[in-house]
Amino acid sequence: MLSVDEKTQIQALDRTQPKLQLKPGQIERRTHDYKRHGTTSLYAALNILNGEVIGRITQRHRAKEFLDFLRQIDRETPKEQDLHLILDNSSTHKTPEVKAWLEKHSRFKLHFTPTSASWLNAVEGWFGQLERRALYRGIFTSVGELKKAIRRFIQTHNEKLAKLFRWHKSAESIMTSVTRAKLSVIDNK
Repeated sequence: MLSVDEKTQIQALDRTQPKLQLKPGQIERRTHDYKRHGTTSLYAALNILNGEVIGRITQRHRAKEFLDFLRQIDRETPKEQDLHLILDNSSTHKTPEVKAWLEKHSRFKLHFTPTSASWLNAVEGWFGQLERRALYRGIFTSVGELKKAIRRFIQTHNEKLAKLFRWHKSAESIMTSVTRAKLSVIDNK
């Protein structure tokens, strides 16, 4: 089972000034201004059973890039395995091209999270780790530097941090939240 999503508009940010001098007991400080060198996007598939991540960095996030990512997943997973993918309801996941490819690759089974319930997709937590551990305090003077940092994080995660995904909430609590999310969508129509 793979939890799949894309993180778009990841910014390569460089500071205009060096970090501010620290005094003993003081937290790190930076100026608020930065220089933006561009953006990139990341498709990621978190294997729920072992915690490993398959990642693909792209400049855009259209159906074409999503299809390329599906092909990568197809290459990097054992052929005899059926693959259940948990995804959000992005229109890029449902184009005629994607549907045609899926018809020819029957081992792929797509399961969509309810609208407004992206938190149900486990890869979102992994994106949070990526943000906190590799991107948030990073200084990237180019998109290429940013991409290297993302690839390095994926590799380190897979080699040292990957583990079985476990929900920390009870099934009842999760289902209550899902019901609440569905009702909010109905109420807003």
